[in-house]
Amino acid sequence: MKGKLTRAWAAAVVAAASVAVAACGGGGGGGGGAVTAANFQSQLTKKPITLTFQWFEWPPAEALKKLGALYSKTRPNVTVKVQTVPIANWHDAIFTQFAARKTNFDIPILDSQYIGEAVTDGAVYDMTDFVKKDVDRSAYYPYFFAAYGQYPQSQTGELDPNAHYYGVPFDGDTWVMIYRKDLIPTPPKTWPEMIQAAQKCQQDNPGMSGLAFHTSGASDAAAETFNTVDWIYGGELWNPQAKKIEGVLNSPQGKQAMDVIANQMTPLLPKGAGNWFIDEVNAAINQGKVCIGFNWIGGTAGVMDPKASTLGKTPAEIEQKLGFAALPTYKTNAVPLGGMGMHISKYIDAAHTAEALNFMKWFQQPSVQTEWAKLGGVPGRKDVLNSPAFLDATPYNTVFQQSVSRVKDFWNLPQYTKLVNIESTNVNAAITGTEKPLDALNKMASDQQAVLDGTQ
Repeated sequence: MKGKLTRAWAAAVVAAASVAVAACGGGGGGGGGAVTAANFQSQLTKKPITLTFQWFEWPPAEALKKLGALYSKTRPNVTVKVQTVPIANWHDAIFTQFAARKTNFDIPILDSQYIGEAVTDGAVYDMTDFVKKDVDRSAYYPYFFAAYGQYPQSQTGELDPNAHYYGVPFDGDTWVMIYRKDLIPTPPKTWPEMIQAAQKCQQDNPGMSGLAFHTSGASDAAAETFNTVDWIYGGELWNPQAKKIEGVLNSPQGKQAMDVIANQMTPLLPKGAGNWFIDEVNAAINQGKVCIGFNWIGGTAGVMDPKASTLGKTPAEIEQKLGFAALPTYKTNAVPLGGMGMHISKYIDAAHTAEALNFMKWFQQPSVQTEWAKLGGVPGRKDVLNSPAFLDATPYNTVFQQSVSRVKDFWNLPQYTKLVNIESTNVNAAITGTEKPLDALNKMASDQQAVLDGTQ
């Protein structure tokens, strides 16, 4: 999203930093296993302590800093620190330290797909007893706990009451369609209608492009673009029961989805848009260069900032030109699940483990999640998600509420990082023209199957 480093170089930087991790946050000692749901509050220290989060650079991370300041008012001896890295380095900033078995953070914010790797490596605290004792799971949509807290999942997205919990829901997310309502008064309802509307808007407004979406081969950018279109056109990424990708991913539906992306959507992109992610989509919208854009809700705040936008001098003026809607449907109504959970490093001492659990208990309160919503976060509690405090906080928060029943995630597996790298790289190749769309899809299916089979 904000500058791309090679994965090897990023890993080397983080590995070097991990030598001195005990100096900041963290606690180093790995004594968290002695802390239980029954005794964590008795192990809270009265001494000065820093509770450190690890995330990536984007607006919700700034909101978390403000939320941390609110927590410090309840625990004056606690300083909350939020460490961030570019999104391309987010995984390695966490897992390189996990591999060293010493972390300079207490609470890693993990993508839903990172949980399998973290649990398999024994790197995160098992908070099953804490969740059952101190968290009202019925207050959340089941999918949130399944995606942000559980591993393994018997079926992706379905809560297993008997599975262990390794995290709690923190920040929800999905894609939002941002459209120029002064040029397209009615949001298109189906994906083909959306493409037609984008084409017409581009033709009617010289100098504007029809679409802006994630194309980058880094992180899950281009992968989520494929996922979204594939699901909407009736495709699947894999058969989890048979552990089968080849023949499922590149099914007739998958081939149609790749064709739609490469031959219908890509021609509507602005020139030079072959490596776009959150910031670039926002910039194109802000500069009045595109008719329709797709972005994560968590990254959308920038389009309402008059300092960054040419569409208006106030948020109200901008909103006269921008509309926000849930994604169009077609053969299915699926939308991508984003968002993350809060977890606890296994390699910190008892005092930091207890403080991390205390923060999570504090965060479960409706009043706290309401503050999180006001700061720009997307809370997990149903009562807060349906409250005016959340729905009125931004013009696009209603999209998340409307999309909750439609969310769908991809593989929750320890091999996630390898799989997503293959997907984003090949989808990017199809978009940029370095591979023919069908060749890119078949290569993606073959290489991903090899990862599942353990031959790559």
